[in-house]
Amino acid sequence: MPPRARSAWFRTLGQLALILVGAAVLGILVGYPWPIVTAAAIGVVAWHYWRLRRVLIRLTARQRLTPPLGEGIWNELDRLLHRSQAEMRGRKRRLIEMLRAYRAAAAAMPDAIVVVERNSQRVQWFNEAATGLFGLRYPRDIGAPVVDRLQPLQISHWLASGRNAEPLEAASPWNPAVTLSLRLIPYSENLWLLVARDVSRMLQLEQMRRDFVANVSHELRTPLTVVHGYLDMLDPEEHPDWAPMLAEMQRQSQRMTQLVEDLLTLSRLESQDSLPAEETVSMSSMLATLKREANALSQGRHEIAMDDLAGVDLFGSNKELHSAFSNLVSNAIRYTPAGGTIRIRFRPESAGIARGCVLEVVDSGYGIPAAHLPRITERFYRVSTSRSRESGGTGLGLSIVKHVLHLHQARLEIASEVGRGSTFACHFIPERMRRRDLYGEAHSDTLLPDALP
Repeated sequence: MPPRARSAWFRTLGQLALILVGAAVLGILVGYPWPIVTAAAIGVVAWHYWRLRRVLIRLTARQRLTPPLGEGIWNELDRLLHRSQAEMRGRKRRLIEMLRAYRAAAAAMPDAIVVVERNSQRVQWFNEAATGLFGLRYPRDIGAPVVDRLQPLQISHWLASGRNAEPLEAASPWNPAVTLSLRLIPYSENLWLLVARDVSRMLQLEQMRRDFVANVSHELRTPLTVVHGYLDMLDPEEHPDWAPMLAEMQRQSQRMTQLVEDLLTLSRLESQDSLPAEETVSMSSMLATLKREANALSQGRHEIAMDDLAGVDLFGSNKELHSAFSNLVSNAIRYTPAGGTIRIRFRPESAGIARGCVLEVVDSGYGIPAAHLPRITERFYRVSTSRSRESGGTGLGLSIVKHVLHLHQARLEIASEVGRGSTFACHFIPERMRRRDLYGEAHSDTLLPDALP
């Protein structure tokens, strides 16, 4: 208890004791001690009830009342209540100011923000940008079902996904020329945040970039073909002094040709939303081809091992999958010193009920620092520029692998340790697998989870 409150408490007790003692002395003098003491006690109780009534009035009043002056416990209680009410009003004022600031910030954002009630999916609040992107109007749309107000957007199933909802791109119901990127953010038990961003300009720039890369790459083919033709006409034996220069020009022109081909491949993959044609890919033939190409590229400098443990085939594009797997194998050989080991392993997933399969390329090469792993699949990203140039890499191989796997609903996982090598794992879902019989033929039906080895 604070010293001031303790002092007021003892002062009030002292006053009560003095009143009772004085009443007892007066009662003895007049010959009626108990009636006078009882009357004094009743008076004290009545006075305390009267002060209690004043406290209740202060608590229920809608106005600010100045506490009375005094040194008793009731005065101290009035003072503490007045201070507590003042602090509460100040806290409420600060909270209101913060709420207004947050709402003003949300209202000023260029992205549309809609607060949606989880169970009823009704609109609770939206900012000004939602008026332009969604066509919502205040107060007409407050409390209205968000699915009805955002017609013709088909978002009912998307909202039902809740926390698992992936970002969705769709045309604005108010302006079909605008493409929106929708995100659903559950930020409390009962409320969701629907955030929409205008990505039309970004998509246009991305399409312009793809067209530019594709057109430039295509236009470079002709001059490179001419350069190759003239270089082939020059015989180093006729001009011995030119031999080193001709060899270097041929090497650089071939590297430029490979770069153009990779750019065209990547541009074609980025422009596709799905595979144009799908077929059953014989993995036994694919693995045999990869091992043959690895031996040809290695020239006996590495130990090449192959494990086919899955016993299944894949469903997709044979050409695209070969391109992705071949990129991983060639990278493993390029960045593994002579005498190292490259292992190509096709196996089932090690965990899970509905297990898929994994194709792994494991090498004992230089390894990749952990800081580079998040960006290793970006186009032209290089861990070591000098080593990439020496090995003849274009910096586009892993980006091509990522896009090919994305088209096959697969994912790429990379694990690496400097000085101990790297593991590149392509994970495929069960829907992309086909059962292989004893003769190596793939059945047309999808491999069920319980049929996996």
